[in-house]
Amino acid sequence: MIEPGRSAGVHWSDRPEGGGRFALWLLRTIALRGGRRLARLILHPVTWYFYLRRAHEREASRAFLSRVWGRPARPREVLRHLHAYAATTLDRVFLLTDRHRPFEVRVEGLDALRARLDPRRGILLLGAHLGSFEVLRALPHGRGDLDVRVVLDTRKTPAMTELLHGLDPDLARRVIDASRPGPELVFAMDRALRQGALVAVLGDRARPHEQTVAVDFLGAPARFPTAPFLVAALVKVPVILCLGLYRGGARYDLSFEPFADALTLTRERREDELREVVQRYARRLEAVVREDPYNWFNFYDFWADADPDAGDHPRS
Repeated sequence: MIEPGRSAGVHWSDRPEGGGRFALWLLRTIALRGGRRLARLILHPVTWYFYLRRAHEREASRAFLSRVWGRPARPREVLRHLHAYAATTLDRVFLLTDRHRPFEVRVEGLDALRARLDPRRGILLLGAHLGSFEVLRALPHGRGDLDVRVVLDTRKTPAMTELLHGLDPDLARRVIDASRPGPELVFAMDRALRQGALVAVLGDRARPHEQTVAVDFLGAPARFPTAPFLVAALVKVPVILCLGLYRGGARYDLSFEPFADALTLTRERREDELREVVQRYARRLEAVVREDPYNWFNFYDFWADADPDAGDHPRS
């Protein structure tokens, strides 16, 4: 049975935002005035800050990497993981200010995306907390005919949201605020899709009380939100996996991979079919994570809400 997700211990949304307004302001100032090469020099102290002062994220990284590799993760591997996260966070400053020249972005699947563009029906871009979604802005020849709306929880990270809006004042217009109640969020996504927009949503993290389903992920049950798939089935829009993976230095791989031209959920088998499509997403996500686990940026116990002995019943 599909149920609202509940927390096991501390939910990811209850964790305080890393850094703060001053730290993000300092990052922005150094980046924009000194350039990317100078700004990257501060990544090492930032990485050590997270490693030494943010024990929750450090241990979550260690547990995740250990799960992927089937052995205890080493400290240097955890540091590399945290460094990759810091690097992609820094790069958001340059991507949101349209300073794309320092980056080498390899794009795959753009023709498949454009072939599905329709002004009367949008596309759901389904991503994950992998690499950087902002690398979309580095598409060849700009975004052009791509009207991208991003589903973003503005209340969870107020300092980061304030920074992003400062870097790109037009961002607020293109954000669908995920902090609003579930029905309102679904309606906002539905309206944007009916306007022909590309609605970009990360499908690997559920908010408190959001409808979820437990599927297998990296060898154990984990809960994934169902809203993106329900909206796609409701509006009958294509779903395309969109991943911007960080490859080190200034290199990114941006890929568009057709997931479904139309999702159909029958009344008789709705829950089973929904679980099957979420499992397919989780299986594809697992393949990417196993290929490059350092791109995974869910720094909390991703499996805490799904009891292996309780099937689809989350722990309280």
